[in-house]
Amino acid sequence: MIDIKFLRENPDLVKENMKKKYQEHKLVLVDEVIELDQKYREMTKHGDDLRAQRNSLSSEIGSLMKQGNKTAADEIKVQVQAINQELTQNEQKEAEYQAQIKERMMKIPNMMHESVPIGKDDSQNVEVQKYGEPVVPNYEIPYHTDIMESMAGIDLDAARRVAGNGFYYLMGNIARLHSAVISYARDFMINKGFTYCIPPFMIRSDVVTGVMSFEEMDAMMYKIEGEDLYLIGTSEHSMIGKFKDQILAKENVPYTMTSYSPCFRKEKGAHGIEERGVYRIHQFEKQEMIVVCEPEDSYTWYDKLWSYTVELFRSMDIPVRTLECCSGDLADLKSKSVDVEAWSPRQQKYFEVGSCSNLTDAQARRLGIRIKGEKGNYYAHTLNNTVVAPPRMLIALLENNYQEDGSVLIPKVLQPYMGGQTRLEPKKK
Repeated sequence: MIDIKFLRENPDLVKENMKKKYQEHKLVLVDEVIELDQKYREMTKHGDDLRAQRNSLSSEIGSLMKQGNKTAADEIKVQVQAINQELTQNEQKEAEYQAQIKERMMKIPNMMHESVPIGKDDSQNVEVQKYGEPVVPNYEIPYHTDIMESMAGIDLDAARRVAGNGFYYLMGNIARLHSAVISYARDFMINKGFTYCIPPFMIRSDVVTGVMSFEEMDAMMYKIEGEDLYLIGTSEHSMIGKFKDQILAKENVPYTMTSYSPCFRKEKGAHGIEERGVYRIHQFEKQEMIVVCEPEDSYTWYDKLWSYTVELFRSMDIPVRTLECCSGDLADLKSKSVDVEAWSPRQQKYFEVGSCSNLTDAQARRLGIRIKGEKGNYYAHTLNNTVVAPPRMLIALLENNYQEDGSVLIPKVLQPYMGGQTRLEPKKK
């Protein structure tokens, strides 16, 4: 949510930002907010005038009572009662206008960073840099679930019987490799100085609407029936929510946290869920990182965060690239975002394995996260980034380490988490 003062003073800039995001249907919101804001401020001023008038009359009542002029005092009390009634009605109108303003402000996208490329959708995202040399071996690499099945490492048929498409059973060494990746990512981030956290896996609606747009909420979140609780789609949601309505001591900022969690997503509008693959699924596990920091430091942290993901993947010899998200692919609360994509030698192309975003003060305004400053309190900036999200990560790991004999080499950094194993062998049929 942007600053209403900024919108009030720069309506054309806010509208231009919407146009660059291809959200012309929202332009009317700016004019509606300005009109409602004017009415709200008029009501606020009228309320202040009424309170001043009431205070003046109350003082006059006191003077008249001291003089023994009860009749005149009673007449003024009638005026005070009328003012109180009018003030109650005025406060009701204030609350109505305030609610209408907030409803519209929640739909207005955050101001994008000036460097964001203009484009309609993710097909127009811009490659920034490649890390590592993509390799295509001279032998065929099977589909990732075929590799897993050759090692008795996945059971999709059983998962469909139990939960439907978009779920899986990971078994044996594949399940262990999955956990090894998570454990390595956890320790990797702890070694970067981040505080490890296991957060709540369910959050209330006021946190959900604080961390994402209504459109994202509808497309992603599973609601617990009969309760004001949602299953998290990423642990960023509950980690940022930890600071809701808090005034942070300046000396304690920045807060840098990394968390493990299962994640649950409806994947609404995702062109269906693959029956065989584990790329787009309803349930997965993830290691995430978030930062709550001073406004002037947020873009320094932004560059650090995505570089950590690149470093993690390169430590496992997986080639990756970074893509700058264009305006049309930028979620409403994001000011700037970059995707990290891993190389798929089977498909001979890159695919998304992580995303880093700077939300500036958009989440902080919604959630009331402020820093206590010498000249008053101000909103913090928040950022989030994927450390690693298996089993999608497993696709890159298995494909890039697949050998012609059907075995898979285990990267050195993961071997301590795999009991010293150096490779995975297919099961004999």
